[in-house]
Amino acid sequence: MIVRQFISWVRTAPATERAEATRSLARAWIFSDLTDDDRAAAEGALLMLLDDASPLVRQAMAEVFSRSPVAPAAIVQALSLDQPSVALPVLEHSTLLIDADLVDIVATGNSELQCAIARRQGLPASVCAAIAEVGSAAAALELIENPAAELADFSWDRIVERHGHLAAIRESMLVLDDLPAATRLALVAKLSDTLTRFVVGRNWLSPERAERVASEAMARSTVNIASRSRGDEMADLVHHLRAVGQLTPGLILRALLSGNLELFDQALVELSGLSPARVAAVVEEGAGNSLTALLTRAGLPESTFPAFRAALAARGEIGFINSVGGAVRLRRQMVERVLTICETDPAATEPLLILLRRFATESAREEARVFCDELAIQQAMAPFYRDLIAA
Repeated sequence: MIVRQFISWVRTAPATERAEATRSLARAWIFSDLTDDDRAAAEGALLMLLDDASPLVRQAMAEVFSRSPVAPAAIVQALSLDQPSVALPVLEHSTLLIDADLVDIVATGNSELQCAIARRQGLPASVCAAIAEVGSAAAALELIENPAAELADFSWDRIVERHGHLAAIRESMLVLDDLPAATRLALVAKLSDTLTRFVVGRNWLSPERAERVASEAMARSTVNIASRSRGDEMADLVHHLRAVGQLTPGLILRALLSGNLELFDQALVELSGLSPARVAAVVEEGAGNSLTALLTRAGLPESTFPAFRAALAARGEIGFINSVGGAVRLRRQMVERVLTICETDPAATEPLLILLRRFATESAREEARVFCDELAIQQAMAPFYRDLIAA
């Protein structure tokens, strides 16, 4: 009886009063112990209110039903397709919407609706993939910052491909500890390309010089990223490098001279097609016909063989640092030893010597930078140590 009176009254009531009454009716549906007749009448009234001229009425209904697992599914579905001010709470919170509903709204809705979906808890991989594929940059950012979103590797890659040129996207992704190494590298490549076009556009550097600087920076970043990768992730990273044309002899030599033997070995596995155990055995031997055969099978230029031989031969005497930091930076002592050997090797070509000289300059500058940083830290800590000793 009360619901019937409500239906009669609501036809002429002001919009704000209709909205409050609708809110009360929706809450009664969820929390009150209605009889079957009253529940059926209430559902009919709520369905009728979906056609109310004022969005305030539908907003009130959406706010109540958005977080309820027992709300009328048909009404929730209708509210999700309403104008944004009505649909947003339902899209962000309702558990009654199925994945297909959400994917369809991502494909047809505006950025505001996509963002609401991207903020959902427990967002499944299929919906994440839809946002990555067609969502706006704002929706992609919401997705990246949603710890409950299940993003597959290909969805990460698609976000990088579509929005990686945007600083906000890059910054949000690069701070994630579990970001796939190949995706992290693709982000760095996007940044490198953006900066290259910027400095060339400003006439700060010639295109050739800018490309070379960017290439060297990418190589350093690649070894840095690879230093944190192990096992399958390393294999995926190397496969990605080969696919995008970045698994170059220069990068492989840089990895070896930085002490990143896992990257070096995996690169030879990828290029040669041999088993990891076989490659590791040949690299451990470090000389002779087996090494030459391995480098040849990997398709590396014969002109680079002297550098690889020299580096592997010097490994036993100089050694590598097994820490992450030691697998990131070029080892100055190793680089200078290899350069000295190659300068007297008639098989070493001028391009190889130029590359090694650049490595030598880079490693010397990096060593000086680290030394100065450590000196500054010691200087800053000196008063503390003096006070500690005095105490």
